[in-house]
Amino acid sequence: MREACRAGVTRQVLATATAANLHADWLTDDFVRLSDDQARRLADTEHSSGVFAVCAWREPSLDRVLDRDPQLIVVCAQIRDPGNLGTVIRSADAFGADAVITTDASVDVTNPKTVRASVGSIFHLPIISHQDLSATVLAAKSRGMTCLAADADGVDLNRLAAAGGLRRPVVWIMGNEAWGLPPADRALADQVVSVPMWGQAESLNLAAASAVLLYATASVQHG
Repeated sequence: MREACRAGVTRQVLATATAANLHADWLTDDFVRLSDDQARRLADTEHSSGVFAVCAWREPSLDRVLDRDPQLIVVCAQIRDPGNLGTVIRSADAFGADAVITTDASVDVTNPKTVRASVGSIFHLPIISHQDLSATVLAAKSRGMTCLAADADGVDLNRLAAAGGLRRPVVWIMGNEAWGLPPADRALADQVVSVPMWGQAESLNLAAASAVLLYATASVQHG
């Protein structure tokens, strides 16, 4: 909630007396006071922070994001788990991505679990939701961006980085948690890339793989 207030997107803030005392360093005096019982009825978790807000949510257009000459974008294709999406947004924020885009049939960005999992990062970078994957990829390619799909049987990430394949502006396409990227979606990418693993784990989950790929790309681009 603090990040929402700092981002200037809150329209009304509500808090219990206990929460107001705990967060006095950033909570302004014009909040609506709640009783503990009112807070319990508002909350969607058993133990809430006691602070709630009504926020304005505005999404930029894809053209507006691409007009800013982005260097790193992550596209989540049919991501269904709100916690995974929130974690991807958090990683994208941490590694300086310029935007996060979700495709049709993805979970809503404003899902409460997504917002919580992002730990405030949802208010730090542009997010565009429910876009057509093919149209998004074509628009990014028309602006000179390289589109890379993450999949287990692709080119080794380290080899791609060593060959300079991450220096250009990059769009990472991440597939669904359960079935990954269908062949038609993989075919949209310029290259399919895999994260090398040296242990015995069968695979990385979506959020972990996204963090590795975003970190590797940002390290090359900022190196």
